[in-house]
Amino acid sequence: MSRQSAPVSLDDIRAASAHIAGRVLRTPMVQSTGLSELVGVPVHLKLEHHQTTGSFKLRGATNAVLSLAADERASGVVAASTGNHGRALAHAAKAEGAVATICMSRLVPENKVAEIRRLGANVQIIGRSQDEAQDEVNRLVAEKGMVMVPPFDLPAVIAGQGTLGLEIMEQLPDAATVLVPLSGGGLAAGVAAAVKGLNPKARVIGLTMERGAAMKASLDAGRPVQVEELPSLADSLGGGIGLDNRLSFAMCRDLLDDVILLSEEEIAAGMRHAYSVEREIVEGAGAVGIAALLSGRVRSEGPIVAILSGRNVDMNLHRRIINGAESLSKEDAA
Repeated sequence: MSRQSAPVSLDDIRAASAHIAGRVLRTPMVQSTGLSELVGVPVHLKLEHHQTTGSFKLRGATNAVLSLAADERASGVVAASTGNHGRALAHAAKAEGAVATICMSRLVPENKVAEIRRLGANVQIIGRSQDEAQDEVNRLVAEKGMVMVPPFDLPAVIAGQGTLGLEIMEQLPDAATVLVPLSGGGLAAGVAAAVKGLNPKARVIGLTMERGAAMKASLDAGRPVQVEELPSLADSLGGGIGLDNRLSFAMCRDLLDDVILLSEEEIAAGMRHAYSVEREIVEGAGAVGIAALLSGRVRSEGPIVAILSGRNVDMNLHRRIINGAESLSKEDAA
């Protein structure tokens, strides 16, 4: 798949940027002195966890809701989520006068569930996997006529997430390597399309956890596959990519230069560094860029950008990690 024939193009991402302007924040980018010294090239942190709902997901959700016709919004929107997409969709729907229903598994942390409820969305807890939650979404679409806004495999969502890549290249045009959290692939696909559309020589590397990395397993298999969903500090990166994945799998396959898997201990180290050195509170999924740099597995001949994608972490868990824990406790994983 060439970038010219990709289902989400640079022009689509630019249109999404205009679409969501004024509804999402243009987040700051800062240079990390410590990480730059560690790897020998400038390292910049894209502080997307400062976004209004605490994660990048607001970009795609807002673009998707704004792309709906009035009668579609009136029918209500529905999605499966590991937390951050649900929060973003609840916020975006409320802003446009629509009702959101969010289906989540029991693995989603309670702090994320509570925030979605606070935003006025209907919440349904279904099973112990994203796939089971998605089955309920499919039922609501078929029986209630709701409009599904999936967390990653939708052109409007991918284009919205890609606006983050546009900002990165505007803020650091000579970026040589961009480190992006990888789950269902909406963020990675959108960012890679934007970054490579503006600089084909730039490298985009996907980062995910060792435990239940569905996109990595699918890329290795050459097709979407199911994996067992397991508890992880990077809970936002959990869930499947869908066996009928239409967009994000192919875009990640064609646009990502590499995928790096990170252990729970490495993710914990990334969270601790973000807090103690960078003075930033990030969830496990948001810390994977820092974790990869600390692990020594990222090499670049030019400036690096690490996306800090979200901050919606349970603060009791965060406190334990900062105090030296290196993985979820039995209570966290229950």
